[in-house]
Amino acid sequence: MIKINNLKKSYKQITVLDVPEMEIPEGQSFGLVGNNGAGKTTLLRIMLDLIRASEGEVLIDDDAVNNSEEWKNFTGSFIDEKFLISYLTPEEYFQFISKIRGVSKGDLDQHLNLFEPLFNDEIFGKKKYIRDLSKGNKKKVGVAAALLGDPKLVLLDEPFENLDPTSQIRLKKIIQQFQAEKSVTFVISSHDLNHVTEICERIVILDKGEIVKDIKVTERTLQELTDYFGEHAGI
Repeated sequence: MIKINNLKKSYKQITVLDVPEMEIPEGQSFGLVGNNGAGKTTLLRIMLDLIRASEGEVLIDDDAVNNSEEWKNFTGSFIDEKFLISYLTPEEYFQFISKIRGVSKGDLDQHLNLFEPLFNDEIFGKKKYIRDLSKGNKKKVGVAAALLGDPKLVLLDEPFENLDPTSQIRLKKIIQQFQAEKSVTFVISSHDLNHVTEICERIVILDKGEIVKDIKVTERTLQELTDYFGEHAGI
């Protein structure tokens, strides 16, 4: 589904991302881990054509993302709060996204029912604009919107950040449900090694913009990741 060829991103002659080749097949749950500044968010932003690569290309279903609009019809994403419309209420925002996605009111209601435990009676009916929600609740709204409309591909940056432990577990179960029932391809960047190993079948470690490990997840993967980052921390 996703192919990366000779991808580089540089700022003022400093290379922050250098990925010669990588493929993510359809239906795979793919994890991206690394320390701050490793290039994870830069890679996601290039995948979504939010920023342009200095060299190379990203293909989704064989179409270069910077030369095609087709991939946007089946791709959902949430990178940060800028993806939200802060002056809308959550209700208004979901209605807006559902119109863009061509989702009926009935299907929207059914979708939001799935997120009811995650929302925990903190999102709807509060007469709050999105800008007035907590960071965690903004994250919940953004992820729920990214999964609206039966996308084939979903990209999420730090989906568990700012969520309390119960909400993290609820979100993890929702992602696993979409994987199992709808075979959604997920690309998930996360600092949470526990969750990413539980929901992803393959994990890539980025360090200073380069791939240093490409791991098929097994029962030993969490320890392998812990050992890797422990060594780099001098532990």
